[in-house]
Amino acid sequence: MKSILILVNDAPYGTEKAYNAMRLGMQLQKEHDQVEVRMFLMADAVTCAIPNQNTPSGYYNIERMLKSIIMKGGIVKLCGSCADARGLKSIPLIEGAELSTMSQFTQWTVDSDKVVTF
Repeated sequence: MKSILILVNDAPYGTEKAYNAMRLGMQLQKEHDQVEVRMFLMADAVTCAIPNQNTPSGYYNIERMLKSIIMKGGIVKLCGSCADARGLKSIPLIEGAELSTMSQFTQWTVDSDKVVTF
């Protein structure tokens, strides 16, 4: 099975980088079911995995997009030290997302067929 690692560095709102990363992950799953989607959230992107995001009607919701990726078999990990630096290491995350390490990120980078950054 091919794997694609999507690295996200930006906060969920303010720019459209996280939004576009989620769009890519969802489209990959829709069109290429033989591809494993791996998503690693670093820096301010760790806040993408905070539950109960409340966005205005008609506005994209990163939490819902991330949950969709997870529900379709995508793997979502967060940089633990990035989460810790933002005071998020001990709060609950959306179901299916988990704290991880630079070692895991490094391994994913080596093992993945492609790496895309946002």
